[in-house]
Amino acid sequence: MIGRLNHIAIAVPDLTNAAKEYTQTLGAKVSEPIKLPNHGVTTVFVELPNTKIELLHPLGDNSPIKSFLEKNPSGGVHHLCFEVKNIIIARDHLISNGARVLGDGIPKLGAHDKPVLFLHPKDFSGTLIELEEL
Repeated sequence: MIGRLNHIAIAVPDLTNAAKEYTQTLGAKVSEPIKLPNHGVTTVFVELPNTKIELLHPLGDNSPIKSFLEKNPSGGVHHLCFEVKNIIIARDHLISNGARVLGDGIPKLGAHDKPVLFLHPKDFSGTLIELEEL
């Protein structure tokens, strides 16, 4: 059901510094910051030959990344994102197999302007999973 790994998301306390580490130190191509108020984050994408790394920084006081960074002040891996062909079929399949979808279960547009959903980390060995429709 899941397709390729679209990205690994890392929450960072300083987005400018983190992007600089990837561009100057590692020589990677990094996108311009994208503000996503509906998700409470500002994000940049590090482009790699086989996937992407998404650097996440809180946007606003209600950001889920803010609470993550309070528990992990240095930052850290926040979630894995997998591609799916049809997010509604994937959601319904997962729910029928006991997985919990976070929020209201209605896909929202993500950073790539494609529908996304998040799955409860307790259902996937402690890992927050994002699904993104192709």
